[in-house]
Amino acid sequence: MSKIKRRQFLQEACVALLVDGTNPIPSSYIDYSNKILPTQLNKTTKGLTAYSGSFNETEIIHLCRRTLFGVKKTDIDFFKTKSLSDAVDFILNVNPNEPTFPLNHYGTNTNLPDSEIPYGQTWVNASPNGNLNSARIQSFKAWWIGLMLNQECNIREKMTLFWHNHFSTESNVVKDARFVFKTNNLLRANCLGNFKTLVASISTDPAMLVYLNGEQNNKTSPDENFGRELQELFTVGKDLPSHYTEEDVKMAAKAMTGWRNNATNISSYFDSTKHDTSNKQFSSFYNNTVIIGRSGSTAGSQELNDLVNMIFAQEEVSKFICRKLYRYFVYYVIDETIELNVIQPLAKIFRDNNYNITPVLSTLFKSEHFYDVLNMGCMIKQPIDYLIGMSRQFNLQFPDGTNPLQTYTHLAYVQQVGLALGQDIGDPPNVAGWPAFYQSPQFYELWINSDSLPKRNQICDSLIYNGFNRQNFKLILDLTAFAQQLNTPEDPNALIVQITKLLYGIDVSQTIKNELKTSFLLSGQSSDHYWTDAWNAYIAAPTDTTKKSIVNTRLQALIKYVCGQAEHQLC
Repeated sequence: MSKIKRRQFLQEACVALLVDGTNPIPSSYIDYSNKILPTQLNKTTKGLTAYSGSFNETEIIHLCRRTLFGVKKTDIDFFKTKSLSDAVDFILNVNPNEPTFPLNHYGTNTNLPDSEIPYGQTWVNASPNGNLNSARIQSFKAWWIGLMLNQECNIREKMTLFWHNHFSTESNVVKDARFVFKTNNLLRANCLGNFKTLVASISTDPAMLVYLNGEQNNKTSPDENFGRELQELFTVGKDLPSHYTEEDVKMAAKAMTGWRNNATNISSYFDSTKHDTSNKQFSSFYNNTVIIGRSGSTAGSQELNDLVNMIFAQEEVSKFICRKLYRYFVYYVIDETIELNVIQPLAKIFRDNNYNITPVLSTLFKSEHFYDVLNMGCMIKQPIDYLIGMSRQFNLQFPDGTNPLQTYTHLAYVQQVGLALGQDIGDPPNVAGWPAFYQSPQFYELWINSDSLPKRNQICDSLIYNGFNRQNFKLILDLTAFAQQLNTPEDPNALIVQITKLLYGIDVSQTIKNELKTSFLLSGQSSDHYWTDAWNAYIAAPTDTTKKSIVNTRLQALIKYVCGQAEHQLC
């Protein structure tokens, strides 16, 4: 079986199994490293050797799908001018400047007066206000959706969401929008930076101190919540041959006693009177390390530094994070071959580069493993990827931002749809994040079920036909404009090729493309001129509503059908 045939067979099997979990598994399938795969298929054995093959549309689309939210034609055209190495370097070159801040969009509501922050200005440095917290959380989530929609052509927003899932906090638990924003800003600013530094920073982050009870942790009653998750979820992981002990959790908790929050200054601080000054003895897993107990104003930061250094002396930290990055950007199955050929070498790169993230991702995205056809189109889009990707691909027009209430209302609509599909940014379900990123053996198969798949189709259909109309603005897909920005849209064959390449995670047969063309663009006719003549007539008179309606109606039916297929859920 050829590589392409093997890939097609794999992806078709995945579509059938992932989308319709009620189907019985055929007897020709076996349990292959926690994943059902056809018996005649083997996972790729390629490793991190630099990819030397072609870097054309197929590879560009794959790279963009995995590192951006969706891929636009302008993205493809831009990266066609670059080599693979230059393209990856560009994607990993993140603008260090802070984005604009979330705004008071609620100020026109007489029930939500804000005496401190005028309408249209940011609340991120405001005084605490419990009455306005829910409105500010809504503002934060809408603002974040806006950053994803308007992302630069780099990985920052995709990585910010990765870290949000990894260092999970819930805004409905933290209950201070200013703290929530500060955490998000921390993750965004350090998304490609030093992981060790990020762990130390998140350990005293105000929202994290609230979420995992760190601000209640004191010498008379050490709280083990953060000490446990620091090791189990954030650094070392729990699936180890040997393991840290319950005593290690208790010692970590003692080392972290004394950290508190200042709601006025929106910052954390160390209270030495609440700190356990005794020595902290760790187990043989940590080489029997002893963190010397300290007192005084710097005791907290000194013991935190010792704790982080001790944890990062374990090679398992690098392997654990590289596995999470692999599952986020490549595929969720990690068998013995991938562990040996990909994870372990990446982990060594991670350690050799003092736990900086960029060298790891650079090596992965330039590797022959990443561009193996078996690793293309094998992931289920997370809801945010589905929604933001669709909005970007079709260039869905949002309000221009001059009216904060109008703008945030429409951004909040996307966020609320994400909630309905199972991914409420700002509020993952628990400290471990969304189950689709960690729950073995299904992982992101969990995004698709009998409830979420119809909802995905419904939101797409709604934006095609009716739109979302609020605050004197209507969100609706302009499909004639979408088609017009493609190459030779008057040619129905070229148009179908481009649309399926953009909207399908895997290629489909020429027979299917012909059926799409005939059924939708030609309305059942046999001649290509049936579409070409209609399109050219519209281009010649774009303000003629009748001529526009003829092509738009066909495009609506086509896009509705294409986006309703299983292949559209893959990336």
